Amino acid sequence: MNSGSNPPNPQDGSHSLSTGDDESDSPCIGICTTLYDEICQGCGRTLNEVSNWVFFSDEEKASVWKRIREDGTAMRFQRQLKENKPT
Repeated sequence: MNSGSNPPNPQDGSHSLSTGDDESDSPCIGICTTLYDEICQGCGRTLNEVSNWVFFSDEEKASVWKRIREDGTAMRFQRQLKENKPT
């Protein structure tokens, strides 16, 4: 990266894995763990949803996004809460 370049815009989706933003097609934040059950603690998806994500229709993806947002326990959403917390 050259020093004259502009910093990436966090809203452009380029930091989806590091920040867990909503611009990404996938809920993945690069922290994949399914200890104790078949739900990824990073994104909240099931193992089946993770492995078949690329084959899901837009409607199927939207359904998964809705469920994991409503649940809100995945690390993805805990990070967002911390990042959006007023200081």
